[in-house]
Amino acid sequence: MPEPEAWEYSLYIPNDIRAVPVCRRLIRLVLTVHGLIHLADLAELLGAELVSNAVRHTKGPAALRVRWRDGTLRVGAWDADPEPPHFPGGFTAVPPTEGEDGRGLLVVRTCSDLWGWQPLSRFGNRGKYVWCELSAA
Repeated sequence: MPEPEAWEYSLYIPNDIRAVPVCRRLIRLVLTVHGLIHLADLAELLGAELVSNAVRHTKGPAALRVRWRDGTLRVGAWDADPEPPHFPGGFTAVPPTEGEDGRGLLVVRTCSDLWGWQPLSRFGNRGKYVWCELSAA
C-alpha cells in the first residue's frame, strides 16, 4: 500500500467535557479514511487524554489537531491557557495511584513515541499546544 500523502485536520471545540467523545470519533474516522486504522485505538486514547486535559483544566475554547506527515501521526490539543501542562509532583514524579487525576500525561508520555508542548501566540490569541506522535511502524 502506498504511503499516504500529508494531511491535517483541526476541530475547534467548546470548553465542555462532552467534546471528548466527539474528538475520539473524529480521530478514528480520519484514520480509517486515510488507511491508518492500525493507529486508531492508541491515537484515540492519547487524543482523548489531551483534549480532556484541555477542557478540564482550562477555561475557554480548545481544539483538536490530527496531522500525518512523513510516516508520523501527530495528535494534539490547543487550549487558551499559556501555562505549561501540569504533572502532579513534577514531570519526573510517579503519579498518585488513588483518585482520578494525575495520570493522563503519564499515559501520553508512556504510550507515544514523542510528546511535548509549546506556548502559542497567534493573531492575538494566547495558549498552548500539547501534542504527541506515533510512528506508523
